Parts: sequence; structure tokens; C-alpha cells
Amino acid sequence: MRDGHVTRRWTLRGTRTEYTVAVPDHGRWLELVAWGPHGVSDGPSPVGYDGPVPFLTKGDAAPVEYATETDRPFAGADLVVETRSAFQFTEAAAHGQQLEVTFADPVNGLRAVLHYRIPAGTDVVERWVELTNDGPEPLRLARAGSAGFCVPTPHGARISYQWGQWAQEFQLDRVDLAHGAFAVGSAQGVPGHLYVPWLAITDQADDGPVWGVALAWTGSWQIEAERDTGGLTRIRAGRRLVDGPLELAPGQRLTLPVAAGAYSAGGLGGLAQVWHRYQRLLAGDRLAPRPVLYNSWEATYFAVDADSQLALARIAAEIGVETFVVDDGWFTGRGDDTAGLGDWTPDPAKFPAGFDAFIGDVRALGLKFGLWVEPECVNPRSRLYAEHPDWVYAVGGRPLTAVRNQYLLDLGRPEVAEFVHSTVDGLLREHDIDYLKWDFNRPRTEPGRPGATGVLDLDGAHVTNLYRIYERLRRDHPQVLIEACAGGGARTDLGMAARADVFWPSDNTGPLDRLAIQHGFLHANAPHLLSSWVTDAPGLFDPRPRTLAFRFVLAMAGVLGIGADIRHWTAEQRAEAARWIARYKEIRDIVMHGTVHLIGGPDRVRCAVQYLAPDERTVVVLAWHTGRLDGAGLLPSRPVRLPLRGLSPQARYRAGEHLYSGSHLAAVGLPVQWTATHDAEVVVLRRA
Repeated sequence: MRDGHVTRRWTLRGTRTEYTVAVPDHGRWLELVAWGPHGVSDGPSPVGYDGPVPFLTKGDAAPVEYATETDRPFAGADLVVETRSAFQFTEAAAHGQQLEVTFADPVNGLRAVLHYRIPAGTDVVERWVELTNDGPEPLRLARAGSAGFCVPTPHGARISYQWGQWAQEFQLDRVDLAHGAFAVGSAQGVPGHLYVPWLAITDQADDGPVWGVALAWTGSWQIEAERDTGGLTRIRAGRRLVDGPLELAPGQRLTLPVAAGAYSAGGLGGLAQVWHRYQRLLAGDRLAPRPVLYNSWEATYFAVDADSQLALARIAAEIGVETFVVDDGWFTGRGDDTAGLGDWTPDPAKFPAGFDAFIGDVRALGLKFGLWVEPECVNPRSRLYAEHPDWVYAVGGRPLTAVRNQYLLDLGRPEVAEFVHSTVDGLLREHDIDYLKWDFNRPRTEPGRPGATGVLDLDGAHVTNLYRIYERLRRDHPQVLIEACAGGGARTDLGMAARADVFWPSDNTGPLDRLAIQHGFLHANAPHLLSSWVTDAPGLFDPRPRTLAFRFVLAMAGVLGIGADIRHWTAEQRAEAARWIARYKEIRDIVMHGTVHLIGGPDRVRCAVQYLAPDERTVVVLAWHTGRLDGAGLLPSRPVRLPLRGLSPQARYRAGEHLYSGSHLAAVGLPVQWTATHDAEVVVLRRA
């Protein structure tokens, strides 16, 4: 209460930003007042509008935070009820940096609680909605978005997004939107390879301030940005209801996914830092240094046996690897990708002395042990499918669609969720395992459940149970790290960032291809989530050769791994690998926790990532040569200069025998000189 009136305006404050909302006098919706740096709401709203709206309604032009189809009948609603719905403000509760604002429909009984939270130490506003049917009749929701974010774009909207395909994920691009709409999303039951649930928006005339939106949902999703004629861009984010309308029974409650908004005055690079700080918070006490790992996939594929794996493990231990991961092919019936999925028993023919004896041999080398699993899928040629053919998604009377020779288990069924959990939990309890690579190699194709009646939310049930399984495993096996993979990077979103420890961003490990993939990845995700391997694979899209040094420096940008067939590396290559691994261990704390500055890009002469230690006394720079190697160093050329950020101008920084002022490193840049045999570099600068 204030001056005898209920407070209807609230401001949430982050580390550097604030988010202010208010309920207008009519009480029909909540709207944005201002979103930006501290103090931005002290003045007229940059997004507010109370002028004429010919052929529209007031809500179509207003910066509405969460709109029904009655509020915004023409410009796009966040919530669409088949019988229509209209809200009225009822109450609000604010405590700390959290806010709940409640609206209700007096006709159909639908109640919506709009939740807001800015976690301490971040500049990310989390938003989600809790819907409850307090009425006597079921309600069908044709659209159930999580939030609408409003951004002032008086000169037009510039939208940055990430597109891709398998082996070419996280390709950063942008589109200028003068009028109309831009949309990305997935109907595959996973975030997918095609787009990332992440957008960044700025005004076309200003390269500084930028707003970002991301979705914490590991199923089908959509994000749409639409710019109106008055200069406002509204971004709608939420689930994509691929299974049709949701039904909300009387008394039933539905919690929608978190949509997160971020602001930075420092462009896309500054916005990346905001997301990084937030994801480190999501990791909590699990944000420990990730081990250097070896994964056997590209060396042996399905030809897994104790002898070949131990041969790899011995070399891996010699060069400094800390965790050895056996990939696909270790279980019964798995000679190729046509059989075995679902029958998660170690193959005694491949491990004649016993699986635990094999693990003991790996551990005797000083290595921790990891294992690949794909527990949500099943091969038609498996014991599990023979016993439970009704456990897969299917539409009655229609043939099943096989993708990678496998079907998808209906994880929304309680008995299936229990099987998946008990299978993985059993492996972790029976064997000495420290690391799981959890794969998912197909989208959902069949929108049905045999024998079920009524309205189904298959997508929602699958994701909900997946989250529960991850959370139970992390609770019961806190020492086990989980790497999320879906044929590469098809399962990367904020929902998984809160539950998985590492992401596998792509099956493409070719050096120049991977450089572009990681450049986009780091705009949306923190380095502790970036699993990257050194392999012998050429690129699919840019096959130009690069040195072993380039591959190591590239993989050191996140969580270092090796996937090459190191049995065929020469003694010199193994010695070089050992030196790079030792160097990575010296800098990985800074890579995991430091402030990241992205310098240039894979399509530019300048291409580097800078990590500034939390105490700002150490700087790590990883740099790569992106051009042709032939002729490099043979003709007159000056060094490439990499402008560094976040340094004290008056301080001096030492790298080996070289001493630089912070001002020089910012204004002129750190020099790197490329030759045909020197195409990547790690530079560590320490404040003198």
C-alpha cells in the first residue's frame, strides 16, 4: 500500500539493469514501462503509447507483458483460449527481486499468475506463467506462450539469430526488420539443429544497447519478433503446441516454461557475458573444472572391445587425459546402429573379463571412466522393443517412422520414465562411472500414444519427465557429470543448461567448421558448457587443413576433449598433445570462470576469444588464423592486431618477454603473426 492505494508499478533490479512494469488504470493487463540500465524508468516510458489506434485496439499497440487474444486480437497474443478469455487484475506480491502479478477471467474462471525473478548477481529477468482453471468447465488452450518482451526500435529492428543443420549448428546471422514478423522454432520435440531458442534485438541505428530473449524448454518451441508501425518490436516466446490444443481441466494448474530476457549496453559481446554469468549461476556448485576427456567414438566407432579401448586409454593417460569415455557399441547386440538400443547390458563378448574388470583397468591408469547412453530410444531389433512395442510413440494403424534405424520411447508414460531412470541409475550404481554422454539421435515423428484417449500433451510430458530424471540422477549421483547431446547440438537450451553439465554442440569436429560453430555457441552459452574435441576429421564445409596446434587451441576454448585415433599419432604428435593438455590445465579455471570477449570472427582476419580472470590480473587469449596458409610469412605483412577489452589502461601486462600497457592492448591490440606452420596461439598476459 502507498498513500492509501494499492501499488501497481514495480521495478526489479539486477546488477546493472532494471525492469519496470505497471498495471494501467483499466486493469486488463500488465505492461512494460522500461527495460535497460539502472535509472531507465526515471522518465517517460520509451515503449508506452496512448495515442490513436485506427483499425486496431489499445492492446495491439500497448507494450503488454502477457496478452490474451481479447487484449491483442490483431497484433498477436501470448495466450489463446478457444472460447476466448479476458483478464482483470486481482492482486500482486513483491518480495526482493521477485514479483507475482495475478489476473483472472471472471467469465470462464481462468487465473494467470505472472511470475518475475532476477536472480542475484545477474541481469537476466526470468518470466513464466502459472495458469489455473478455477471454473466449472474444461478450457482448451490453442496457444500457451510464456512471455512477450517489448523493445524500442524506432529506426527498425536488427535481429540476430542462429540457424543451422546437422554438422553446421550455431551459425550466427542477422536480419533487418523494417516491418512485419520474423520467427524461428522447432516442431521436433527437441530444440533442434535448425534454430537456437535465442534471439538478440537492437535498433538498426544503434550498435550499442541490445536485448536478448531465450527459452528454457527442451521440447518444441517458437520465438517470434514483430515490429509494428509505431517502432515497437515485441518478442513472443514459448512452447509450440505440436500436439494440438492443451486441455486444462477444472482445478488443474499448468506452469509454462521460463522465458528469459537479458539486456546489455555492450552489443552482442556484452549480451553474451550476461548469458554466461546467468548460466554459471544455473550450474551452482557443479561449476567445477571439467576434466580433460578422451572419447573413443571416432577411433573405433561400434568396434568396441576391451583390448582396443585399453590401448586408447593407455595413450590417453600418458598425454594427460583425466576421463576416458567409451562411446556407442559397448552393450549387447550393438555391432552397428540397427540393433541393441534398449538392451543396456555390457556385452560379455566384448569384455570377456567382465565390464567391471575393464573399468578397473581404465581406472588403474589414473583415469576416471565415462559411458555413452541413448536411453530414450530403441531399435526394432532389441529385446526391449519385442517385449514393449507399445512403449514407442505411434499413431494407431499407421506404420512407424524409423530414423537412424530406431524409434522413440514415449517418456511421458510413467512406466517408460521409470524404465529410463532405473536403467541409467542402475548403470551408475552397478559400475564405477563418473561421466555420462546422454545422446538423442532422432526427432519425434509420430504424434500418438497407443490406447490413449482424450487430449494428450506428449511434448510436455516427455520434457517434464526428462527433467525429473536428470534431477534425480544429479541428486543421487552428484559426482557424475552429464553431457547432453542430440546428434550434435539439437538439445541446447536454458532448460538443459540448468540440468546438464556440458553440451556437445556438433558432430562436426573439422577445425574451421568447428570454429564457426563455437563462435555462435559462445554468443548464447558459457564456456563450461562447450565440449570440444581434437580429432583428425576434416571439415565438411571448409576442409582446408589446419595444424594439430590449431585443433588444440580451438578445443581449449571450452571443455577440452580428444576424439582422434591416438594409436596412430606419432611420438612427436603425442608429445605435442601432452604439452597442450598441460597448458590447458594451467588456464582452464580462467576459461571456466573468466569474462569472455569475442574478438572478430571466423569470417574475419581477426579471430580470437579473450578470457579475463575474475581478479582481472590474468588474461588468456586464444587466437586462430582463418585465411589461406600458403604464402603466409613469405610476403611483406604486419601482424594481426587483436584489441583486448576490460583491461586497466594504466596497468602493464607481461606475456613472456613482451610488456604492454593496457591502453596499447585496447587501442592497438595484441600482435599475432601467422605462418604456414603457425596458425593458432595461446597468449597468457599477467598484470605486472
